[in-house]
Amino acid sequence: MEITLQNLTKVFQSKKEDEVVAVDNLDIVIPSGKLYGLLGPSGCGKSTTLFMICGLLKPTEGRIFFGNEDVTPVPPEERGIGLVFQNYALYPHMTVKQNIMFPLENIKMDKKEGLKKAQDIADLVGIGHLMNRKPAQLSGGQQQRVAIARALVKSPRVLLLDEPLSNLDARLRLQTREEIKRIQRETGITTIFVTHDQEEAMSISDEIVVLDEGVTQQVGRPQEVYNKPNNLFVAKFLGTPPINIFDGRIEDGRLIIGDANIGKFEAPDQEVTIGIRPEGFKIAERSSFQVDVEFVETIGRDTTLIIEHPNVETPESFEDPEDDEDKVDTSAIADEFAPDTDDKDMDFTPKQSIRSAKTFRAIVDADYGVEPGDTVKFSVKPHKMHVFNKETGELVKPDA
Repeated sequence: MEITLQNLTKVFQSKKEDEVVAVDNLDIVIPSGKLYGLLGPSGCGKSTTLFMICGLLKPTEGRIFFGNEDVTPVPPEERGIGLVFQNYALYPHMTVKQNIMFPLENIKMDKKEGLKKAQDIADLVGIGHLMNRKPAQLSGGQQQRVAIARALVKSPRVLLLDEPLSNLDARLRLQTREEIKRIQRETGITTIFVTHDQEEAMSISDEIVVLDEGVTQQVGRPQEVYNKPNNLFVAKFLGTPPINIFDGRIEDGRLIIGDANIGKFEAPDQEVTIGIRPEGFKIAERSSFQVDVEFVETIGRDTTLIIEHPNVETPESFEDPEDDEDKVDTSAIADEFAPDTDDKDMDFTPKQSIRSAKTFRAIVDADYGVEPGDTVKFSVKPHKMHVFNKETGELVKPDA
């Protein structure tokens, strides 16, 4: 079932406060059978959007279509929605079987048929052996599966999940999100998943919709949005550890940080913000970007280096020290990124800007064995840099 949100807007009004625009002119098409993640910080309008889709909230403006049907005036019980809340909302005095059967009893389905359908759905979500238990006898992950089974049992046209994993511990969140993805693929139901957790959204979604203050910031495949953010908000919101931010400028077709000439960047002169992903740094012994490591965090194969007080010597330029003809060209960093194997790493030494920041982070392979107090030299991968206008925060693309 394709879902179309057409100029969807929701304004809340209060006698004591000015009106609040929770969702502002949202215009999205969710293809049939896909799992879309609505992602953003608290208060960005993602749950409000979900409640308008299911009919619990009436839009101030705009329309909602399921396929070609305008469901904006249709009451919730007639929309064919399966809704899973953050707190599961299971009936504590009922067994798992009774909880799953409840929606079928409301539509007066034949009991024998209903029992078979409830058992089939329970088997699908992996709780078929728990049908006679009550919610208090289940783990958090099992309760979540009961809530999903109850939403699926009436064969909804659309499945809506409102932060369904936030009450689970880290291990259960990982297991349950994998189950949600499996269930969604097996059923083929168009699903919208609301979360503020970027890792959840990026791991489970076919595409993500990044929202801020009710406005769509970017829509796309998770890795595409991560690699090619449209603006500074998206770049800063996605990524763990977060992207490193430096002040800079474009001057005479060159990208400048502090006194450092980073490389060629053909665009109008302007003040910019430059973001560098932690994994964009590369240990390079011949680089003049030299830093003292303050802290080290190692998880699996990755080591995150936290640098607070760089020991930097600023060269006059940042051409490749091994080849005078191999100039650094960063024109690809904001449009079509070159493969890693073709990147020419930059000898990057933004003395002034780094010292103005409290910390920055670099991710390297744990095999390097870097320890706190070590001095490390870095270069930077051009395709891991992103350039944004200082005033608007919008992506700056090099001139064609």
